[in-house]
Amino acid sequence: MPLTPFHLAIPVRDLIEARDFYGHRLGFVEGRSSDEWIDFNMFGHQLVTHLNSSIGKEGKVKSTSNIVDGKGVPIPHFGVVLSFDDWHDFSGRLKGVVDSFIIDPYIRFKGESGEQGTLFFEDPSGNFLEFKAFRDIDAELFKR
Repeated sequence: MPLTPFHLAIPVRDLIEARDFYGHRLGFVEGRSSDEWIDFNMFGHQLVTHLNSSIGKEGKVKSTSNIVDGKGVPIPHFGVVLSFDDWHDFSGRLKGVVDSFIIDPYIRFKGESGEQGTLFFEDPSGNFLEFKAFRDIDAELFKR
């Protein structure tokens, strides 16, 4: 079955802040919007930021972490699996856009099954994003 775009709705504390972060800083094209939400095209997928004022002006979405390859991976998180070339381009562009990485861009499981480029960062509302790439996505993405 061919892949189809996913739809993901996430809470944000401020829509102006979300528009700046996802639209201007990350470069995701804005789609429809209202006073309560904004659609973004995230590499062909529909990311919707929904206003949740209960987070508070300075608040963050609650999260935890698990250790993977010796690093604290934030839970929950979301993102897109890119080609290696696109991942390298995007990670290079992020270095001038993202204030700090939770996990800097690096190659995880180097030389092992499941080798992948990965990086993690946080949006202003505390949502964590991971972008990754496998050298052979068809063979590695769901390999056990």
